[in-house]
Amino acid sequence: MKNIKAIIILLSPFLVAWFALFFGAYGVSPFMVIKILLNESFHIFDVGESAEKAIIIDIRLPRVLLAGIVGAALSCSGVTLQGIFRNPLVDPFILGISAGAAFGCAITIGFLSFLPLQFTAFIFGVTAVIIAYGVARIQGEISRLQLILAGIIVSAFFTAMVSIVKFLVDPHKLQNIIYWLMGSFSLADWRAVKVASIGFFAGVIPIFLMRWRLNVMSMGEDEAKVLGVNVKRERLLFIGFSTFAVAVATSLCGIIGWVGLIVPHLVRMLIGPDHRSLVPLSISAGAAFMIAADTVSRTLTSFDIPVGIITALTGAPFFIYLMKRGGKEAWVK
Repeated sequence: MKNIKAIIILLSPFLVAWFALFFGAYGVSPFMVIKILLNESFHIFDVGESAEKAIIIDIRLPRVLLAGIVGAALSCSGVTLQGIFRNPLVDPFILGISAGAAFGCAITIGFLSFLPLQFTAFIFGVTAVIIAYGVARIQGEISRLQLILAGIIVSAFFTAMVSIVKFLVDPHKLQNIIYWLMGSFSLADWRAVKVASIGFFAGVIPIFLMRWRLNVMSMGEDEAKVLGVNVKRERLLFIGFSTFAVAVATSLCGIIGWVGLIVPHLVRMLIGPDHRSLVPLSISAGAAFMIAADTVSRTLTSFDIPVGIITALTGAPFFIYLMKRGGKEAWVK
């Protein structure tokens, strides 16, 4: 039964992406989508320079790919941090990544428009994690609780800084800042897909290759040390890869919450806590979830709703459901 569930989860991004390509304000038939994709890949059909081709190749396909990559990065980071901290309520933004990236975005839009938005969002996202790690080391030994508390402190600081920027900028720039903070794929293009792919391969793939170590880390620090694992080094590596993947994703599409919390929970309930299968399945499920959420955001109304609103509306009821279960979800004890 688990094998069937795993196969369905692994195939879900491709199935959801397929439906997302012909859903939208401008309807494109599934057969036409096949012709366009085959023409671009193998030059089998001649579709000319039609409107349908422009919509699929230049608008929907890069948006679907970007949503899938971002969803996979957020979900992978979520399951990684949950395993490291042995806390199923941890998500990719617990170390201040989102708050730091948000400040980078706000200060660029407000005062440093000559700088690339993605660059400053990434720099401040990484800076937030470095500061959090430094604060956690004040007392010498770094514990899980100290790192989480440091992340909360850093998040509060950067959130306050964003509020200051919003207070100082003019209304037109304020509107752009607020829209970016909601999270959206409306500006997706092939350049963004290439940048997101760099973050995916440099951040997610190493976690995938080291995923078996998360089983040892999730047993606890003392048990991991007994088994010969360098806990500090492994924790730093996993946090570093997770931070890079999430910072790149956040710099491209804004703040999208709940994905790193919802998806690993769902996969853990279906498959179990073994990270050797939990990590790749969370990557696939995260991609499918984000593509589906973005498809809803652009087809639900005549205008493009920020996808961060959709994920938040999904995440809140799910969190209530977890509270009702009383924390009975599968977890490594």
